[in-house]
Amino acid sequence: MSELLGVAVLGAGHMGADHVRRLDRVVNGARVAAVADPDAERAKEAVGGIDGVVVHTDVEAALDAPGVAAVLIASPGEVHEEALLAAFARGLPVLCEKPMVPDSAGALRVVEAEARLGRRLAQIGFMRRYDAEYRQLKSLLDGGRLGRPLMLHCVHRNVSSPPHFTSSMLVTSSVSHEIDAARWLLGQELTAVTVLRPRPSAGAPGGLLDPQFVLFETEGGALVDVEIFVNCGFGYEVRCEAVCEAGSARIGEAHTMVVTAAGGAREEVPQDYLVRFADAYDREVQSWVDATRRGRVTGPGTWDGYAAAAVAEAGVRALETGVRAPVDLAPRPAPPDPS
Repeated sequence: MSELLGVAVLGAGHMGADHVRRLDRVVNGARVAAVADPDAERAKEAVGGIDGVVVHTDVEAALDAPGVAAVLIASPGEVHEEALLAAFARGLPVLCEKPMVPDSAGALRVVEAEARLGRRLAQIGFMRRYDAEYRQLKSLLDGGRLGRPLMLHCVHRNVSSPPHFTSSMLVTSSVSHEIDAARWLLGQELTAVTVLRPRPSAGAPGGLLDPQFVLFETEGGALVDVEIFVNCGFGYEVRCEAVCEAGSARIGEAHTMVVTAAGGAREEVPQDYLVRFADAYDREVQSWVDATRRGRVTGPGTWDGYAAAAVAEAGVRALETGVRAPVDLAPRPAPPDPS
């Protein structure tokens, strides 16, 4: 197939602008056909220098723009449900950044809407599934050489949190990546959440419960713990260790550039997720474009987006009450046809 896939990008903020750049300069087989953002000037800045792109402040106008054959949603999570349903109504395949929908009720509505179509249209943007180290760990666990997984130990650290960040967002926005990664790596649903709160770091803004220690139980009897620390001050770090019956495996410690100067050496630490997971984002979007051009949808689906929302809600309950919170998942509908 020689024709480029015309993509409408919804959202021109930090993530959306990076996806516009990626579609234009990195990914093969696609082009940016339209961009929608309430801030028209921000949208124009994101597409500066790219020919043939129409800019809208209205989502539906962008979806109906000439040449649009697929949608990449990178807008704030609270408007994702409306955008997903609008894309479904037009039969447009979608790559939707996480969270698919922030609340589990809305996420379930999206799952049910896609199920009524009888075919898959949405891939959800859990990009860690496309990271080389995570894929290597997944292959190792699936191969069974280390025996049954017993525990996952996870670390997730950010340099600093945005001004609007709340204590619950440590779970809903940050740990949501570990929620999906754990489900995927283990092939199990998460069934309960406990959140422990050490004394907040002096580097955390006033009132922010940071760091937190989150413990997940799984349906297969494994345990997953996550240290989430969003104001560590020194770098962006993501690590995961799988402890199994016959061995363990650890990822996230790959050496980055080491600079030697002035009689000393220092190892550079990534400062944000767009640096640490740049290759994963590139692979994710390329995979989505390739599958879409073949008339298929692959990768994490709407159920994965719903499950992440439901687990995160249980995590917020555990954070607020200090009590272990069970995860309540709705019955899973039959998966729609991916083609």
